[in-house]
Amino acid sequence: MNRYLNESDFMMVEEGFTTRDLLENLLVELCQESDQQAFFVADLGDVVKKHLHFLKALPRVKPYFPVKCNSSEGVLRLLAELGAGFACTTKAEIAQVQSIGVPADKIFYSSPCKQVAHMKYAASHGVQLMTFDNEVELSKVARSHPRARVLLGIADDTSPSAHLNMAFGTTLECCRHLLEAAKEQAVEVVGISFHLGSFSLEPQAFTRSVAAAQLAFEMGTELGYQMHLLDIVGGFPGTEDTRTRFEEITAVINSALDLYFPEGCGVEILARPGRYYVTSAFTLAASITAMEEVPVEQPGSDGRQDIGTGLPLSPSPPQPSPCTPPHRGRVQQQEQPHRPSHSSSLRGPPGQAEDRIADGLELPELRVGDWLIFEDMGAYTIPSSSLGGFPQPQITYAMSRVAWKAVQLFQGKPPRSEEEHENVCTPLSCGWETAESLPVTPAFASASII
Repeated sequence: MNRYLNESDFMMVEEGFTTRDLLENLLVELCQESDQQAFFVADLGDVVKKHLHFLKALPRVKPYFPVKCNSSEGVLRLLAELGAGFACTTKAEIAQVQSIGVPADKIFYSSPCKQVAHMKYAASHGVQLMTFDNEVELSKVARSHPRARVLLGIADDTSPSAHLNMAFGTTLECCRHLLEAAKEQAVEVVGISFHLGSFSLEPQAFTRSVAAAQLAFEMGTELGYQMHLLDIVGGFPGTEDTRTRFEEITAVINSALDLYFPEGCGVEILARPGRYYVTSAFTLAASITAMEEVPVEQPGSDGRQDIGTGLPLSPSPPQPSPCTPPHRGRVQQQEQPHRPSHSSSLRGPPGQAEDRIADGLELPELRVGDWLIFEDMGAYTIPSSSLGGFPQPQITYAMSRVAWKAVQLFQGKPPRSEEEHENVCTPLSCGWETAESLPVTPAFASASII
């Protein structure tokens, strides 16, 4: 078995080791030894827990992680170790996952609008599975990747937000025409994909889309295609406070699959959970590099403080927690006395005034050198390259021993002793209800003022 992740790839922590502990250490080190102005702490154990819970909640569904959601190597290596597939939208993403040893049959070229050069790259590197939802994309597939195995993308055109979904799929009424066009161009259609978006997803939208997919399957079968793949894409929430919503969504999905694609029908189910896997696993620390106080007397001003941060990216962060800066090599550990809050705006690095991160935040009066802590920052926040000359944020990966043992057991490796065996559960039986002990107790507690 290929080893994608080793103990040297992350920091092993004991249970009870918190974000506060790790941030204190890292803040001291970074401020003394480097010019880092922002960094991430990533709890890989949280990703392990999410993966095992996903497999339990959706036992018939194979996850393919969308690389564009979080391309950090630690996440990709862990998910590869756990057997997940990868959904890539560019040749750079394909190259990245293949560089760590992921085989081509575990890669889905999922972009709805593909560049010809990227499609040819996929073809030359053995990646066959991809999507199309219109005649232009179909023609590109026929010309550039004749050995492709394609999924026809359809949209839920009964949704209130159907006008947004149309960019990701065709209507059910157009399916037969596109399937016939694919037959004429000798393109192999093997299934259906539908996209419902990432936000404000109604669980019942899954039922409508699965029902529509079943009708599209029938059309394809009538035309002689061997239809055997259904891609239900993503839309799964990624934070623990939405656990109930996740369980509601998965219950609806399972019911719809049992009704329209019952077990034993020969159809393989795929999904592309992105935010679900990584949102809550990442905590971001960013330093304040510049400030401007807007006086109340200034016309149109409410006395806000404009804060420039060391963030070389533009996430949409939740309310941050402030913490004091290191002082003479030490992090001030006592909580700060209450300070009046001010309406505050966060900006990206100085010199990039257009990089507006957040407005209208209520924060205490801050100083240059203070640090802001943002939780739930794992999705769509990892820059692919250095922006504006600023260094990329460093990522420190950590995992508890219990989580690492769960990964090893998932690989089929028995615990090294009876004592270890008692501390690790069978992965597929682990879910939220046993998260306090297994597969992993969260290595990090919520950050607060340090």
